[in-house]
Amino acid sequence: MLSTDLHIHTSCSKDGESTVKQVLSAAASAGLDAIAITDHDTMQAHAIARTIDTDILIIPGVEISTKEGHLIALGIETKPDQGLPILETIQMVRDEGGITILPHPFHRYRHGAALKCPESFRAADAIEVYNSRYVIPHANQRAMRLARTLGKPAVAGSDAHNARFVGYGRTLIDAEKNIDDILEAIVNGKTRPAGRKTPVRIYTKQSLRNSWRKIRGRIHK
Repeated sequence: MLSTDLHIHTSCSKDGESTVKQVLSAAASAGLDAIAITDHDTMQAHAIARTIDTDILIIPGVEISTKEGHLIALGIETKPDQGLPILETIQMVRDEGGITILPHPFHRYRHGAALKCPESFRAADAIEVYNSRYVIPHANQRAMRLARTLGKPAVAGSDAHNARFVGYGRTLIDAEKNIDDILEAIVNGKTRPAGRKTPVRIYTKQSLRNSWRKIRGRIHK
């Protein structure tokens, strides 16, 4: 079984706090075999990652802001346009040979897409049923229950915005250590989610900082 973290942000995201190199170092220290760097609406980190010598397998990915909420795309080389309907975006990723994960699907304040488009739960290839940045477990539990009911593959991610928390949410995958095999295993449900919570004080601090950044951005427009 490979130990992976399928939801990580770097400083290439506006709200990320750690460099690509710091994230890769943290992944190695956490004993991970593979990670997906899923910055918000950019794949810039992957060009940087290619210049760094590491034993960590890096799955190309991105967290796209769709019309209804966030969507993780893995295994693609070109970032889909943001702001499109989520079902259309899922099909675009599939056409490019990638797979999709619905992250934090029921978190209202973090753009959970299942709240605005329930069909996305069925359309995505896998569901993030454990996100380590959930302070209250209700939304994780709701995602897990529905994934089990519908027979959807279940994964976990740290959603780390700082390298210290890489691996806090991890997915164990029955696959060989290569991108194609990992993606196929996810789609086929050969996964087991696990993890622990990001400390509440850290989550609160990051959330307040992000909120202030958005407010400041609106003021200066």
